[in-house]
Amino acid sequence: MNYQEKARRVIQLEIDELARLLERVGEPFDHAVETVKNALGQGKKVVVVGVGKSYNIGHKIAATFNSTGTTSVVLNSQNALHGDLGLVSDGDVVIALSYSGETDELLALLPHLKRFSASILAFTGDPGSTLARNSDIVLDVGVEREACPLNLAPTSSSTVMLVLGDALAMVLLEARGFGEEDFARLHPGGSLGRVLLTRVSDIMRKDAQIAWGGEGEAVREILDKMTRARCGAALIRTESGMLAGIFTHGDFVRAIQADPLALDRPVEAFMTRRPVSIEADKLAAEALQVLGEHRVDDIVVLGSDGKPVGLVDTQDLSRLKIL
Repeated sequence: MNYQEKARRVIQLEIDELARLLERVGEPFDHAVETVKNALGQGKKVVVVGVGKSYNIGHKIAATFNSTGTTSVVLNSQNALHGDLGLVSDGDVVIALSYSGETDELLALLPHLKRFSASILAFTGDPGSTLARNSDIVLDVGVEREACPLNLAPTSSSTVMLVLGDALAMVLLEARGFGEEDFARLHPGGSLGRVLLTRVSDIMRKDAQIAWGGEGEAVREILDKMTRARCGAALIRTESGMLAGIFTHGDFVRAIQADPLALDRPVEAFMTRRPVSIEADKLAAEALQVLGEHRVDDIVVLGSDGKPVGLVDTQDLSRLKIL
């Protein structure tokens, strides 16, 4: 038995069904986006409901909604009739997931949901089903074949349902102007949150953590300052306090190779002029982008007056779990 070939068959079947879904995206999808967007604008939420595999898919859809600023809860159909309907409020949008559109527990719940003046958005594979006929918006998740060899286990259909949920969440994200800083507020514990919430001024080395030098100082003096500051680079300033350049260990190696007497010569002869820099009030994410673009280990940080105020070292980014 060729397991790899069978795996490819499953994957291809699901790809084919997603391609069919792509062709069916139309006006009902627009209506769904606007309905959810308007509800959120009025302080309402999305209630996701389903049974069996659809219930599991519903959890993922709700999680994606919540992580992108669309307030959502998952309602268990069976528990709903025994008190959990308290999750629903007037004006909410209910996303009802049922491939057949004839799931008994879900259909029993529909009349009670209607009492809340909730908009019903159905994800179903049968646009003529009872669920579809009793919904305000119907999104077709029908498939020609499940990826299951027996054509029984929900596979292609659950994938299509999940992808359509992702599409709805992502389009809502853009429609509502949800940006990186909004995302970071909802993910403060992860590395992405740290990158998006942290500013360069929060992570830079400053004051005594930096080796500061003048253009006329000898390389030997600058190296001594770098050793005491435990810093791999020194910031060289003009007499007026502006940035003249940066002197790194790499610059030192190149200086000695070119001139054996470099230790006693002025650092201005060997420093890197016009080094890569960034403003202190920029986000750490931008510092990462600058590092990637220029392939350097250190970035000079400038204050609002253009004078150097700090240094960002790639080692610090790793230590702070930002890189």
